[in-house]
Amino acid sequence: MKKGWQPKTLGDVLQRTETVNPLQSPNVEFEYIDVSSVSNSMFQIETTQRLKGKDAPSRARKLVRANDIIFATIRPTLQRIAVVPKHLDKQVCSTGYFVLRPTPGIDHRFVFYFLFTEDFMGKMESLQKGASYPAVTDGDVKAQAISIPPLSDQRRIVDILDEAFEGIATAKANAEKSFQNVHGLFDSYLQFVFTQRCKGWVEATLGEVCEFIGGSQPPKSVFSKTKKADNVRLIQIRDYKSDKHVVYIPRAQARRFCDVDDVMIGRYGPPLFQILRGLEGAYNVALMKAVPDESRLSRDYLFYFLKHSSILRYIIYHSERAAGQIGLTKETLEPYPIALPSQADQQKIVETITTLETETQRLTALYEQKLASLDALKKSLLHQAFSGKL
Repeated sequence: MKKGWQPKTLGDVLQRTETVNPLQSPNVEFEYIDVSSVSNSMFQIETTQRLKGKDAPSRARKLVRANDIIFATIRPTLQRIAVVPKHLDKQVCSTGYFVLRPTPGIDHRFVFYFLFTEDFMGKMESLQKGASYPAVTDGDVKAQAISIPPLSDQRRIVDILDEAFEGIATAKANAEKSFQNVHGLFDSYLQFVFTQRCKGWVEATLGEVCEFIGGSQPPKSVFSKTKKADNVRLIQIRDYKSDKHVVYIPRAQARRFCDVDDVMIGRYGPPLFQILRGLEGAYNVALMKAVPDESRLSRDYLFYFLKHSSILRYIIYHSERAAGQIGLTKETLEPYPIALPSQADQQKIVETITTLETETQRLTALYEQKLASLDALKKSLLHQAFSGKL
């Protein structure tokens, strides 16, 4: 520990806070900060509810003051952390927060930044309890060790972190804007290509040129995490994003199969209407295979056609209004119009799209690398700040 710094716990440097019962003043209005009020990307209180005391929920019990720090103890690793601004002085927050009010001689922003350190968040992750709503207690938070420098050093560190984090936030915002622009360009191109009508293109409906084949659902009792000689992989929607939950079933239980080039449609959301490909096996009831008449429509052309935004809006509109419909059915898709260019033109369009998609993926990877680098920089700065190296 750096010379002059004092070992403490958070509880040592916090004042007692107040609780209130708005029901005792039924006609008095107040601003209520619930757990969803705090942005865990901006780390600010973004929304509040204006309530009368008589309408207060049972969790509205903690009084907050300007410069208090609120920390959501429910799902603590989501980092719903914010400083209470002046205009919310003496308002009320949920009991889902622990309210930190530093004692005199402790800069509230110093405590605020401490809550983002890897040491503190690692402790919260290890201490949280509960499967559905993992949470820590106020006592868990207060028990965490913190090294306290003199107030002048606290303020100097906070000034450095404020400036650095402002720069990091700006860099993230710029990267996000570039990311959105790239994806917007790709989506706009798909929309342009698949909504135009050129000379020689043939009008049809999806039902006329494509068959939609639903999957089947074997009983969970036959699921296995081990691949055996007579087993086949069961493809589920989540498998297209992760290999964490791979399961196999006996081949005799498999009814519908797909290969890596097949066009697969996720029937259930969120998000509704996912267009997928790249896996091989038996697919379950949450997926539907789109099988084109390849004398008229190539699989690649169909794959990208189903990804353009107009059809997505159509699906969402009709799915919401189909009485008793739980997910997407082939009856919703079959009437949708499609204009068919020649096979040669379909191939040219697909080649242009794949080139644009490859570039989009390259820029997306750069964006993700930049975000990872910025997050690593934040962690490094916080580590240096709270180990006395700044």
